[in-house]
Amino acid sequence: MTGTGKGYGKTILLGEHFVVYGLEGIPCAFKQITTAEVKKVPGEKGYTLIDNRPATPGYKEEKTGEYTALISRVLEYMQVKDKLQITLSGDLYAASGVGASASCAVAVARAINDEYKLGWDDAKINKAAYEGETAGSGTPSGIDNTAATYGGFLLFKKNLTGGENKIEVLNMKQPVEIVLGNSGKTALTKEVVGDVKKIKEADPKKMEKIFAEYEKVEYEAVKAIKDYDLKKLGKLMDDNHKLLQEITVSCKELDEMVAAAKSAGAFGAKLTGTGRGGMMIALTPGKDLQEKVAQAIKAKGYAVTKTLVG
Repeated sequence: MTGTGKGYGKTILLGEHFVVYGLEGIPCAFKQITTAEVKKVPGEKGYTLIDNRPATPGYKEEKTGEYTALISRVLEYMQVKDKLQITLSGDLYAASGVGASASCAVAVARAINDEYKLGWDDAKINKAAYEGETAGSGTPSGIDNTAATYGGFLLFKKNLTGGENKIEVLNMKQPVEIVLGNSGKTALTKEVVGDVKKIKEADPKKMEKIFAEYEKVEYEAVKAIKDYDLKKLGKLMDDNHKLLQEITVSCKELDEMVAAAKSAGAFGAKLTGTGRGGMMIALTPGKDLQEKVAQAIKAKGYAVTKTLVG
């Protein structure tokens, strides 16, 4: 018997880091996924891992500790008593910024659910994945595992008192093309989140001002998605990127890709995910514009992924 499961890759259209502090964010999944297979093997509790995912060079090595903690916690939370062999694969390119760890957590949780016929629904799978993300990344918002579980466009707000998080489906008229640019650098989520917390503690008034500016951007972005006003949505993505620069989570490579995308006609562009490496996202409606922006980012020496969200 082999249990199987999948988790969606994700990008954050708006709100990374801000969602940690209870502000609304907009994650969206894309078609690339991580798949997991689990099967029981002789031995005591624990697991062996075969990781066949495509990945940024050095990503798996740098994230070894994070993934060990993540998978171990999912197994503990789901009360697995056997030793498992876990095989990861799929077409999601593992890198900082695409929710690779959350996608893995969801895929593993679903595979365990399948293997043991637990009958868990998406809400329970999401909680298991969040437990894994917490062990791996410290204090995640929950936005990544939610997108990896449910797919589509979502409005997400973390409940800071420990109750249920707000999860609302945002319906977009039709899918839209995007380009993801890969900086080739890997950042540790726990470290970057911790640095933002230090900035907030050192200058709370500055952070309050940034939070207030972000809330205006996010409010207008929800309207733009519902109205399918992609020009406005792109401008708001640009505004979000500037705020992320202010809290020091961008880097030279990300800013270079954002500038290249905008010069090539992208409606909007920003970093996505942890920052200080990882990925950026460009809003590029239509296959022609998508290709033009992809080539502009490639010309700067970066790898790109073309996909759809919505």
